[in-house]
Amino acid sequence: MLAALRKLYVACEIAMAVETARPFFSNLLPEGHLRDYLAVRAGVKPDREFFLLHALGADLPGAVTTLPIDADAGDDEQHGHGDGEHRESPALRFSLAGVQLKFSAVLEATGGLTVPANGIGGSWIVKLPSMRFPAVAENEFVAMELAGRVGIPVPRLKLLPVQEIAGLPAEITDLKGKALAVERFDRLPDGRRVHIEDFAQVFGLFPGRKYERRSYANIAAVLWVEAGEVAVNDFMRRLVFSVLIGNADMHLKNWSLIYPDGRTPALSPAYDLLATLPYLPSDRLALGFGGGKDISGISQEQIRRLADTAGLAVSPLWRIVEETIERTIEAWRGHDAKEVLPIDIRTAIDGQIRKVASRTLSGPT
Repeated sequence: MLAALRKLYVACEIAMAVETARPFFSNLLPEGHLRDYLAVRAGVKPDREFFLLHALGADLPGAVTTLPIDADAGDDEQHGHGDGEHRESPALRFSLAGVQLKFSAVLEATGGLTVPANGIGGSWIVKLPSMRFPAVAENEFVAMELAGRVGIPVPRLKLLPVQEIAGLPAEITDLKGKALAVERFDRLPDGRRVHIEDFAQVFGLFPGRKYERRSYANIAAVLWVEAGEVAVNDFMRRLVFSVLIGNADMHLKNWSLIYPDGRTPALSPAYDLLATLPYLPSDRLALGFGGGKDISGISQEQIRRLADTAGLAVSPLWRIVEETIERTIEAWRGHDAKEVLPIDIRTAIDGQIRKVASRTLSGPT
């Protein structure tokens, strides 16, 4: 019986190895509905990660590409489809890690955006409206523009009607609302790729554990060693900003290192900044922040604990907390872009900024 159980255990391990790539490569693939959608178009089962890497590996995040050893590895059986079903629509061969439905797009000379027929080569990411939450594209646009005003590096952005994006698959063209277009910072104007890796990759964790095992202090510690004081200060500014606007979803995959020269890491420009509390009012921070996940304020004790864990000085970090709060209050007050938000979301963000500022600075805003 013991021998049989050992054989079964080995067989299960082999099967899992075939299905799931190592964490670094697994994190290059999309998650959730985006994975399901692209897997169907590619004729690949969503859990067959090696086949997904084969199907989508020409345009992965960063400078990584994956190529099949066998040039003929494109039939149904090798892709794990296995039912012989005819696939009428071609695969869009790109992989943009994340869960929101998004496409790679090319910026035309006229200023419009077009999704390439094969999904490869775009220097912009088009993020479509959420079917679950209202005004997500507008929310992220406002938050990212606000972050830029506060001094956080952000890529170029466009907010535009879905109908103005050319080349979307037929099943998407009836989608109503606004889409958010974000210029890819892992692509240069001449088409060269820039390597990036998110912090789930840095810590060797699978995407499903992006909320586990690490804290914001762990990210800060890596940045201090690998990228220095400027990166740590920028990280702290983004963390405070996220608490201020009510962004509870800054998990490990929403922080990345970038290698502009191919060797030296830096903190990448910010991405996926938006207020989540208007949709999930009881939500908590994605990772531990100084021993807790409360998003209603920032205490000096939190900063001390984060600094102790990361091996940093407390005083400079607290100055960044105060400075970021002051900048955000001022920038939000004059932020005309917030008018694109529904009134309830705009009011929720305004209330969150005021509450966090009041509780953190122990005085009225």
